[in-house]
Parts: sequence; structure tokens; C-alpha cells
Amino acid sequence: MLFDGKVAIVTGAAGGIGSATATAFAAEGAHVLLADLNVEGAKGAADEINNAGHPKALASQCDVSNESAVERTVDAAIEAFGRLDVVVNNAGLMVFKPITDLLSDDWINVLRVDLLGAFFFTKQAFLKMKDGGAIVNISSVHAIETSPLVAPYAAAKSALLSLTRTSSLEGAAKNIRVNAILPGAIDTPMLWNNPNVKSGAEWIDKTRVGKPEDVANAILYLASDRARFVQGATLLVDGGRLDQL
Repeated sequence: MLFDGKVAIVTGAAGGIGSATATAFAAEGAHVLLADLNVEGAKGAADEINNAGHPKALASQCDVSNESAVERTVDAAIEAFGRLDVVVNNAGLMVFKPITDLLSDDWINVLRVDLLGAFFFTKQAFLKMKDGGAIVNISSVHAIETSPLVAPYAAAKSALLSLTRTSSLEGAAKNIRVNAILPGAIDTPMLWNNPNVKSGAEWIDKTRVGKPEDVANAILYLASDRARFVQGATLLVDGGRLDQL
């Protein structure tokens, strides 16, 4: 198994890409801590993993925008499982408003979840992760090409790529790899509840919509020893969405 005896934290793990990723890690032998503000959803996902007979999964309520909560979550994983090998920064927040309607609080809320949350977990991982660990940041195709009404989200996801590059340089000295994934249209509530998608402002080709498992498989690769020479990379998992003019 790819992660036999290893320990992974997955944020935003109550559903969608997060729960699919936690399930995939467990199937490959990892102990998993599912972190989410929606702790009941995280517990449900953890129960499904445990009921399937995989290594023990735990749920933890975590507001990734709160540095103290992030530190407690990392400590809880280490206390429960004895080590930390992988962090997947998947938690995300979107606000849909035109720029003229955006308030400073809108920006701050999105940036604290989508950018600072990843920074908080990266900091804790650098302080406490075992030699040879891996961090995978979940950005978005919006970091490269975007649509109206999502300025804070697009900006945060673009900044997350910069954080990935800087972290990869500093992580190399600690033998910690840091990489990023840019998902495209993925079959999750976040996609179908997107007002831009509902209105048609952002057109979705339903034949090119991926499954959460498609992203999870890419995350597992980047977190595994099979990607031991991949550092500071950005991997598109978008079914060719950005190639379509």
C-alpha cells in the first residue's frame, strides 16, 4: 500500500473532494484525520471509512482560518496516530459578488480560509512533520483563468500557487515536498451551487466534468513516494478545460 502506517490530514473533508481524498488515503493504508468546520459531516465521512474496514479515521472540527484551531488539529493527529506525513489543504470558500459590491470582510473571510488556512497548516507541518512528508495544496483553474463575481476566490487561489512555490523551496531543506493541484469542473455541490453556473455565466460542458475521485487520485500521487522528485509543481486536473478556447 502507498501509505501503509502513514498519517494524513485532509481539510474540507466533510464531502466532495475532501471526503473522496480521505477515503482514498485510507484505502492505501493511511490513518486519516478529517478536518472540517462541519464536524458532523466529517464524522459521517470518517464513519464510512471505518465501517469499510480501513485504518482508523478520525474527525476533527477545525476552522482553518483560525491559527490556534489549526495547531490543535495537527496536535490531535499526532497525539492519536503518533506522527504526521501528509497534509492536504483542500478547505475552500467562495463569495459571489461584483467587485463594486464587495466589502473588505468578504475579502478577508475568503483569504483567511483559502490562503491563510493553507499557510497555517504548512507552518505546523514544517514544525512537526516527519522527514520525507508531503503537502498538497488544492488551488483551482480560477487561479489562471476565471469568471466574473469571484475576485477574492480567484485571487486567493492564485496566491496559493505562489505560497506553494515558496513553501517548496523552504520545505526542501526539511525533506518535505509541497505541490499544488488545479481542479477544473468537478461534480460537487460547490460546482452546481455556483450562481455563475446556474445562470449560465460560466458554461460547463457536462461531458468534461470530473469526479472527486479523479482529483483524489492525483493528490495521492503527489503525496506518495512515486512523486519523490516532484517539488513545487502545479498539476492540472481539469479534463482539458483550460485548453478549450
